[in-house]
Amino acid sequence: MASFAPPGYPLLTERLVQPKIQRRVVVTALNIVTALGVDLESSWDGLVAGRSGIRKISLFDTSKHETRIAGEVPGEFDDYARKHCSRRLSNQMGRAIKMGYVCAKEAVTRAGVDFDAYDRVRCAAIFGAADTGHSSIHDGRYWIMKTMPHGASAWISQEYQLEGPNLTISAACASSAYAIAYGYDLIAADRADVVIAGGASSIINPEHLGGFNELGALSVANDRPERASRPFSMGRDGFVIGEGAGVVVLESEESAASRGATIYGEVAGYALTSEAYNIMAPRPGGVGMAKTMRMALTNTGVAKDQVDYINAHGSSTPLGDKYETVAIKDVFGQRAYGIPVSSVKSMIGHTAGACGAVEAAVTLMSLHTGILTPTVNHTPDPDLDLDYVPNTARRHETTVALSNSFAFGGCNATLVLRKYTGASCA
Repeated sequence: MASFAPPGYPLLTERLVQPKIQRRVVVTALNIVTALGVDLESSWDGLVAGRSGIRKISLFDTSKHETRIAGEVPGEFDDYARKHCSRRLSNQMGRAIKMGYVCAKEAVTRAGVDFDAYDRVRCAAIFGAADTGHSSIHDGRYWIMKTMPHGASAWISQEYQLEGPNLTISAACASSAYAIAYGYDLIAADRADVVIAGGASSIINPEHLGGFNELGALSVANDRPERASRPFSMGRDGFVIGEGAGVVVLESEESAASRGATIYGEVAGYALTSEAYNIMAPRPGGVGMAKTMRMALTNTGVAKDQVDYINAHGSSTPLGDKYETVAIKDVFGQRAYGIPVSSVKSMIGHTAGACGAVEAAVTLMSLHTGILTPTVNHTPDPDLDLDYVPNTARRHETTVALSNSFAFGGCNATLVLRKYTGASCA
């Protein structure tokens, strides 16, 4: 068949295949801010303990709303933020931007990166955001800066004088997974040495609560907030809004080794696809979800029998959880029944644009510690019959894990994460 590609330009079939990666991408720090805590340790301890951070909303009057619960970040966040953020800077940031900024600064401190030792053009800040979340309930001063979609990446880039890419990717609740994927590409292709990648979200406000209720997407189990988010369970009635931030510091293996950095794990690769079907709903049977996971395995050269754990999107919606389960079975066949699958949204809610990064960080902690976080509030559903790590954390040595993010607008992402061994695993 004749080719219409210009001379020297790869054929379409070649361009659709991820190029052979030369540089390995490792994670040298991570941090999260969630409804269970303002930093990694407090959030991780709560997740492992199986605690729920879902409570009645305190940020505004919800009496006229159908849903009155959410996963609010603890009130001590503002005090915690002061050690990273001056009063003047804090006043110019929206709530989500501040969470992302503080989360990133703490992650960089933990990584011990000295940017003076790097070419700053090869250092980047890439964030994901579905929405700034700035609302009528917030202080109206500095409106422009508080509603900048790329506010978190811009402030972080300025803080460390990073001269590489500074941008925010918007792909609904897959946004920060996309950010990690782009950060991976920059390093793998030798266009960056260090990338601060993550996401932040704070959409607990009247506009988003009313909007999602209008779509019938939210749980209305207001009487028992801590049990409202119940992924993969009988009686699940929609997701619960959460807020927070997640950040990972990505480095080339050479960079991390040269400074003796602690390595929490490796980003082996990813796949991004579009459902191209419906603005809200996935394709019936989880066809798009399955395609994304298959492509992620193909792109990274990881065999199906190497996957030890799946951190599910698991949003507690009737169709989403059903189709993700079907997709996992489609990809892994009989072996699906032996792969633990769990959802942290059961404890912290759905953190929208932040969830890809928050959940990637949690997955990396599972790889690092050998502990799987549970899916709490689990009541068996006869149509959903995988191992959802019900209700209690579990010790389980994991070498390769998938972290799924499946979003409104048909934006799908699967990150392939693995334990760092110091030698090629491909």
